[in-house]
Amino acid sequence: MYNSKIIGLGKYVPDNVVTNDDLSKFMDTNDEWIQERTGIKERRWAIKGSEDTTAGMGVKAAKQAIERAGIDKDDIDFIVFATLSPDMYFPGPGVQVQHALDIKTVGALDVRNQCSGFVYAMSVADNFIKTGMYKNILVIGSELHSHGMDKTTRGRGVTVIFGDGAGAAILTREEDNSKGVLSTHLHSQGEHAEELVLIAPGMGKRWVSDILADNDPDDVSYFPHMNGQFVFKNAVVRFSEVIMEGLMKNNLQVDDIDMLIPHQANLRISQFIQRKFKLSDDQVFNNIQKYGNTTAASIPIALTEAWEEGKIKEGDTVVLAAFGSGFTWGSVIIKW
Repeated sequence: MYNSKIIGLGKYVPDNVVTNDDLSKFMDTNDEWIQERTGIKERRWAIKGSEDTTAGMGVKAAKQAIERAGIDKDDIDFIVFATLSPDMYFPGPGVQVQHALDIKTVGALDVRNQCSGFVYAMSVADNFIKTGMYKNILVIGSELHSHGMDKTTRGRGVTVIFGDGAGAAILTREEDNSKGVLSTHLHSQGEHAEELVLIAPGMGKRWVSDILADNDPDDVSYFPHMNGQFVFKNAVVRFSEVIMEGLMKNNLQVDDIDMLIPHQANLRISQFIQRKFKLSDDQVFNNIQKYGNTTAASIPIALTEAWEEGKIKEGDTVVLAAFGSGFTWGSVIIKW
């Protein structure tokens, strides 16, 4: 059986920078309030009508990853695309990427696991490669949040957190089982699904026909809802558990972590985990200050930046960990 390893990384974020002061112009908030609670200073929001769609941003990140991997686009055997914000309700953006990159008719799979989407997508790709079914897999996490936010004071608790962007990785076959992705660990707890949720449109409660028939300007079912304190309390517990699960599976200690890339949900969560595990600033990478929470894109964007800055080197033990809506969470242990 093979391992999988990352041979190319790429990222893309829109040019449009939206600061906390910019948000204060159309909602009752301020820079101090946002930074104190989230650590975020600014985020990127796509300009309406631009090419920065969920699939479009994913394609740009993928092109960079493919070039850095040193492979031809037609060497890609499979595509896994993680997002909660597809350009269309269906089909998902995986097939849009296949078409835009003009790749031969390979399979394209969409993953809907929100903040843990990239971790889940990595696990899918890793296991396809482990079994020998595919050799080179393109994994993308991309989100376009800005067009679906409630940009009023009513929605500020959610809107100030999220940004747009995309990240991508090329995974390939590795015959040395001591290198590459060592293990992946996935969990869910659906009883808390509605603590972080976007209800409409959906077949269960608020379908399109209901929204159109009611034409209710005060209907918030199609805006994201988050019980922030409840999510925070669960996140810090599950982050810790799933990181330790991965380390124990591979007979590793906390001291063996060279780089932890947590999902960029909230800087305070990352700082809590860093203190709990007694990790140095050089062992944890955060960029939420610049980009906000880009959900499925946050880990691949951060992973790409950490690698670009020389903070990940051959032989390093790299841990990816995420928690989010669902509740779903997971980790990936990598020997670079």
